[in-house]
Amino acid sequence: MESVVFIFSLIDNCALIFLSVYFIITLSDLECDYINARSCCSKLNKWVVPEVVGHAVVTVLMLISLHWFIFLLNLPVATWNIYRYIMVPSGNMGVFDPTEIHNRGQLKSHMKEAMIKLGFHLLCFFMYLYSMILALIND
Repeated sequence: MESVVFIFSLIDNCALIFLSVYFIITLSDLECDYINARSCCSKLNKWVVPEVVGHAVVTVLMLISLHWFIFLLNLPVATWNIYRYIMVPSGNMGVFDPTEIHNRGQLKSHMKEAMIKLGFHLLCFFMYLYSMILALIND
């Protein structure tokens, strides 16, 4: 059972790594003016909810399976994702808004957040991989 938890977490984490790389590429395309702000934000906002759900599922799964350290490691990032999604001002297109993305350095902060998430997901990937191998050996 424990190996199934880590296999699912590993697959989910691979999807989250893909999303982080996609966010970085799309934001850098906007930074270099290869795409306009409206299409960039619509592309990114389409993937915000799957990112929130994917991370929340892994966090709850670690809580249910009693892996406390991994749960506590995932909890701040999952909480931040949910907070960021809930606190979108009314009238905005989503977390990424084309009218505000160039204001007050939001593009840089979104890029920095995507880089931090990529590093976090890579750390979790190797942690899940190690835990999965350990669980498979112990079964």
